[in-house]
Amino acid sequence: GEGLGNQFLANIREVDAIIHVVRCFEDDEVAHVAGSVDPVRDVEVINTELLLKDLETVEKRIEKVETAARKGDRDAAEDLEVYERLHDHLSDGRWARSYEVSAPGQFLQLSELFLLTDKPVLYVANVGEDALPDGNEYVDQLRKIAEEEDTRVVVISAELEAQLAELDPEERQPFLEDAGLQRSGLERLIHAAYDVLDLITFFTADEKGAFAWTIEKGTRAPQAAGAVHSDFEEGFIKAETIHFSDFDDAGSEAAAREAGLLRTEGKDYVVEDGDVIEFRFNV
Repeated sequence: GEGLGNQFLANIREVDAIIHVVRCFEDDEVAHVAGSVDPVRDVEVINTELLLKDLETVEKRIEKVETAARKGDRDAAEDLEVYERLHDHLSDGRWARSYEVSAPGQFLQLSELFLLTDKPVLYVANVGEDALPDGNEYVDQLRKIAEEEDTRVVVISAELEAQLAELDPEERQPFLEDAGLQRSGLERLIHAAYDVLDLITFFTADEKGAFAWTIEKGTRAPQAAGAVHSDFEEGFIKAETIHFSDFDDAGSEAAAREAGLLRTEGKDYVVEDGDVIEFRFNV
């Protein structure tokens, strides 16, 4: 909403991504703080607040290095040039994440600022049930914004999600299918958030049960092992791997092994989303 407040903006600074839920439905019984439904206006209000906060952050940094730069500090002078260009970029209404750095050191400089508009954004269009699954004219407006920002929109109905949460597990899938959906809005939102953050999931299992682990895309096997336990990474030997879909088709580890579906991967293997892995290591 308008006037986010310093504490709220400070909290946003700690997150990895921003999920912006935008009203995209008409309902006379649900009041809108601005008196009308206008997703473009609502997005612009929030984005303006974020930009203004980032401008404030950059201005404070400029003030900090300006004195040293005037005294002949060469590093401070170079920093000042970067921050002033960034300030101009933000002043034009452009987000920090679209600012192009010319050297790796500049990337580190900017990352230290923890700018709000440098964070990836995911838009969630909250619609009425009658607008599922594809959305409505309000969602189309939101999609245009998302396209300009190189992000995406997830269409959900908070009303339907609330009803879904009250159902027994066996009742949920038929309920979703009646609404023209295969997956709940929450599930689709989680998958979209993983994509925005470049995250994947791999699985391990032992006598205590099965476990899911979240890592960044592009992570190699030893580092994935480290997500389970630091000893696994330090003493990594190999990773016995099978994709979950192949494991599910086989029905068991023994059947998968007999069918030759398990692969032995080394330290250069890049873990894929959905891999089931048994790590071999020396303590």
